[in-house]
Amino acid sequence: MIALHDLLWAKRDAGTAVCRDGTDVLDFATFLARVRAIAARLSEQPARRYALCIDDPFHFACALFALFACGKEPVIPAHAAPGYLADLSNAYDAVLTDADMPAPASSSEYVGFLASIDPHAPLTLYTSGSTGTPKPIRKTLAQFNAEVHTLEAEWGMLVGDATVLGSVPHHHIYGLLFRVFWPLAAGRAFDRALSIEPQQLQARITQCRLGSSVVVSTPAQLSRWPELDGFASLSPAPRVFFSSGGPLAGDAARKYAEAFGAAPVEIYGSTETGGIAWRRQDQTDAWQALSGIEVHRGDGGTLNLRSPHLGHDDWHRTDDTIAVDPDGRFRLQGRLDRVIKLDGKRVSLPELEARLGLHPYVAQGAVVSLEGMSRERVGAVVALTDAGSKALLERGRVALAKVLRRHLAAYFDIVVLPRFWRFRFTLPFDARGKLPAAAVAAAFDACAHGVEVLSEVRSETALHYELRVPPTLVHFAGHFPGLPILPGVVQIDWVMRLAAEQVPGMRMLASIDQLKFKAPVPPGALLDLTLTHDASRRRVQFAYRLGRRECASGVIVYQGIA
Repeated sequence: MIALHDLLWAKRDAGTAVCRDGTDVLDFATFLARVRAIAARLSEQPARRYALCIDDPFHFACALFALFACGKEPVIPAHAAPGYLADLSNAYDAVLTDADMPAPASSSEYVGFLASIDPHAPLTLYTSGSTGTPKPIRKTLAQFNAEVHTLEAEWGMLVGDATVLGSVPHHHIYGLLFRVFWPLAAGRAFDRALSIEPQQLQARITQCRLGSSVVVSTPAQLSRWPELDGFASLSPAPRVFFSSGGPLAGDAARKYAEAFGAAPVEIYGSTETGGIAWRRQDQTDAWQALSGIEVHRGDGGTLNLRSPHLGHDDWHRTDDTIAVDPDGRFRLQGRLDRVIKLDGKRVSLPELEARLGLHPYVAQGAVVSLEGMSRERVGAVVALTDAGSKALLERGRVALAKVLRRHLAAYFDIVVLPRFWRFRFTLPFDARGKLPAAAVAAAFDACAHGVEVLSEVRSETALHYELRVPPTLVHFAGHFPGLPILPGVVQIDWVMRLAAEQVPGMRMLASIDQLKFKAPVPPGALLDLTLTHDASRRRVQFAYRLGRRECASGVIVYQGIA
């Protein structure tokens, strides 16, 4: 291990792999040459604070250390959307993008541009905070250095010389630590590409040295992968899957243990605190504090910690509440800032979620307060287990919601129970693995293309949706006066959009075959939609039903990836 502030002056073999790009390897000498070239250019610029909006992780790492070497301050926005950057305009003086990266330089150029790096050099990241407003988190390189040494102490022997593959961006603390800082400090390579699907993972694994790899991902991705082709046949299997950003559903952890002999290693922490604890659910669902971190339960049940990742020696109080086991491990009980009052009764939304998650039908559940109603109500968005999916297919959405409400009624007053329910393949985690309240609440509104998705579930052969057609849908205007009917082209559009979300490789429409419209669809209708995918023929067969009547059917033939 090399201290991050000593990286540019380290006595490391010039041929040490830093980044793998397919079959190409970018070595330490290439990294240093690129850092020198960027530092030479930046040293001539008056700007002091630079927003790093670089998608290429190798270019990002080079630019980051060039900024440190120039004594300038990196600012890492969560993403580079123009409106988002405009909101942060007071936080930086200039922006660096992939287009600003200089051409490759030889190792002999710009030799004089590698100054020593301040161990306490500042670095600012942005998190959404509790309100969704970008919140700056100012940290130092020393804090990141302490954290990568913690990671190496915990899992360095397990990871060994494996290449770090990832499905998480490097613009957030988890991706920054696991895909950039830790590999650089430890002298192991990180992959240049994001691996989003099992097929992409397999291709990158094949290109790794000796096939050894580790995977850095999020609960949202990890929960989705077992349902996709190629998951269980990844070979050679990654040495370990890492997960962070939220709890991984127990059902998903079990599938990894069955396929690869071990559940993913989950990391619990935040941008403010850095990593706090870890667990593997095939061993226990309780959290174990990371090496060197002290944890205790404070007043009100809050998790308090003392950590080298904080940059100070004082105790830090979080808004998470915990219950501590006799062996010193702990279980999360929810957050203090998610307590609301319904009809005069206080209820903790995390407690509702925790109790909901105990039902065998529930893989993960999220509860949110719904605004815009005459009285405040809560809604629940649920990702189902295999047993829950079977129950939804056999009994229907309304009956399943009643089962889950009865389950919750054993613990809570009836007035605080969720009145509105949505069943989803997965919960709406974002790219960082977070579950924004706004995204959960959006599940109760119509999609951008107009339809309300009440439930979605997989059977062995098909995808099944229950859809509500909003009476106020603009497509009813003029179609037809006095007898509004949902246009057939809108029904096909909904099929295309829903199928594209779940069918890997579906890109462009080739044709629509066997199209039939048998019954009209009125405003407010509750439609059942079935999609059956034939991957070998690139066809998606669909059928709409309204009650017992078939309304429309056909076959979508699509073009795949060229």
